[in-house]
Amino acid sequence: MKTLAALLLASSAFLPIAVQAEEVPMAADGGGGEADAGDGVDRRPIVVTGHVDSYRSDTAAGIKAPTPLIDVPQSVTVITREQLDDQGVTQLTDALRYVPGVVLAQGEGNRDQIVLRGQNTTADFFLNGLRDDTQYYRSLYNIEHVEVLRGANALLFGRGGGGGVINRVRKTPSLAGRSIGASAAVGTFGDFALAADLNAPLSQTIGARLNGTYEEFDNHRQDFHGRFIGVNPTLAFAPSADTRIDLSYNYDDDSRIADRGVPSLAGKPLEGYRDTFFGRSDTNISDVKAHILEARLTQRLADSLTLTLAGQYSHTDKYYGNIFAGSAVNPASNTVSLSAYNSTSVRESWIGQANLTWEGKTGPINHTVIAGIEGADQATDATRSEGIFPGNKASATVTLADRLAVPAITFGSPSRSTHAKVTIFSAYVQDQIELAPFLQIVGGVRYDSFRISADNLLNSTSAGRTDRKWSPRAGVIVKPKANLSFYGSYTKSFLPQSGDQFSALDATQATLAPEEFRNLEVGAKWDVTPALALTAAAYRLDRENSRFNDPVTGLPQLSGKTRTRGIELSATGKILPQWQVSLGYALQDGKVRSSTTAAPAGRSLALLPESQISLWTRYDVTGKLGLGLGVTHQSSAYTTVSNSVTLPAWTRVDTAVFYNVSKNLSVQLNVNNLLNEQYFPTAHTDNNISTAQPRSARLTVRMGF
Repeated sequence: MKTLAALLLASSAFLPIAVQAEEVPMAADGGGGEADAGDGVDRRPIVVTGHVDSYRSDTAAGIKAPTPLIDVPQSVTVITREQLDDQGVTQLTDALRYVPGVVLAQGEGNRDQIVLRGQNTTADFFLNGLRDDTQYYRSLYNIEHVEVLRGANALLFGRGGGGGVINRVRKTPSLAGRSIGASAAVGTFGDFALAADLNAPLSQTIGARLNGTYEEFDNHRQDFHGRFIGVNPTLAFAPSADTRIDLSYNYDDDSRIADRGVPSLAGKPLEGYRDTFFGRSDTNISDVKAHILEARLTQRLADSLTLTLAGQYSHTDKYYGNIFAGSAVNPASNTVSLSAYNSTSVRESWIGQANLTWEGKTGPINHTVIAGIEGADQATDATRSEGIFPGNKASATVTLADRLAVPAITFGSPSRSTHAKVTIFSAYVQDQIELAPFLQIVGGVRYDSFRISADNLLNSTSAGRTDRKWSPRAGVIVKPKANLSFYGSYTKSFLPQSGDQFSALDATQATLAPEEFRNLEVGAKWDVTPALALTAAAYRLDRENSRFNDPVTGLPQLSGKTRTRGIELSATGKILPQWQVSLGYALQDGKVRSSTTAAPAGRSLALLPESQISLWTRYDVTGKLGLGLGVTHQSSAYTTVSNSVTLPAWTRVDTAVFYNVSKNLSVQLNVNNLLNEQYFPTAHTDNNISTAQPRSARLTVRMGF
């Protein structure tokens, strides 16, 4: 399979491609536009290279077809570059705060981790439709927009994705003209970010783009600091109207203090220690270096038929060390127990994809068919070592204080050392059939062959398993009007028992069938105007085959079941030419449905607030002056499925002021947590709970030529 992926990646450097169907014209002031075909033909491809001046998008690259979102029987949110810039965010998780149905998890203070429709994941992240599942933080400096596709997504993306997936779409070169963009931002705590975006046509058929950033982190937490370096050069070739080739190299270097927050006390987060660091700056270190090479080739074979080939090679090297609160606070002695470990992970991945899109007719019936194959090969070497405190102890007890006296530690010999290899082959096909102007049906299926083998390097044992799964998708869309649709859909996904990172597999896991996700969804989409869209969805998501140990025999069983139900509402776009809005609401409930050693039936799922409200809006008072307002609210939620510790409900208010000094220069001031709300936004365990940043400001200056 590695050979297949390598061949696809290599072939993508030579075969011609057509411009991707989802690309749209760039704003007049964004520095991009139509790609020069080189042959004088008017029907030249249109290429996205900068942000569209709107919070709304009509399409999403992740659906792999030029189907308008109003005709997609699924909840999809697109966060445009315009909205990302207005909110002043540079990291992925900050952008996801305004998406209904998405809850941010702490990720042990060293990675992106989210909860989508009650499903906790560290692996359902994609870059240009290609899996990007290493545990690290993702920057947005080179990203055009972010797509959130909710519900089971195996047909399009393969295993996992039970609650949804996150797809980032990278900026690409424009051949229309030269452009230079730059920004500088500084925050209250001394944090700052510098970024540059340079686009240059090298000829009528070749273009180059370079995105780069340097960012330093700081916040209210003791000893916290970090820095990020990102560089992303890209090349584009458009030798004809039907052909485009994109080549990209992405280097990310992220180093920061790993902060796992505060412990609990009497079933609630510990209060009064908002800034206190339960670790050491010389030990709590997260360091990641990532290299991602991508080649994408698209050929318009006919007016209705497009072939896309894509290949990706990635190599990530990560170290993570941490000391953290390993218990709740003991109120009698005013002490807390600390634990520690470190880990390393080196991952090398090859992915190759080939996709066909056909828009045509059989008699009076319209079809949009997508079909493709994917091959992937992934190897992961991982280790873990436990922390040793003074006295050769596995933990230490410290007295609470504004600044803890945390002892220095060492790390012992590896307690885990594994080499795991994953080999995947997939094929899928889907047909969206327009039976009449008011009626469409969708049907498709994906076949996955998923092979994992793992070596335990400590005891010289090995285990392996191959799963062959079919993942169907079915839907119906009823359109009483061209701008109004009602839909219903059924989707299914699976997740092998080795978990979402696939860095290890033991003999027990190798005997167990994959987990399964089944998503039933109904909804409505209304394009009120060409600039404003309303959506509503109701869903039921069942997860089965979760593993637990039988309390009598101690043997593993596969009867773990959960169910999540919810309603999601959103409004996105322009209410008036000068007034934009992104509004979301989620009402959700998730429960354990079968008793296991982890939890009895009836327990609530972790990090699943009953209600979420998110609002971001911008109003341009004049051509130069604009005002922004953001409100996010989450009701109370449990930190884990133990339901022992509760995160209280919270509401946060953000504001912004925008000022265009000239056509080429703008300034904005973002004030986050304006009311200085003290709250606990998320957690990793019952005793690793994040504290919210107090009121802070960030000043950003942008230039564009």
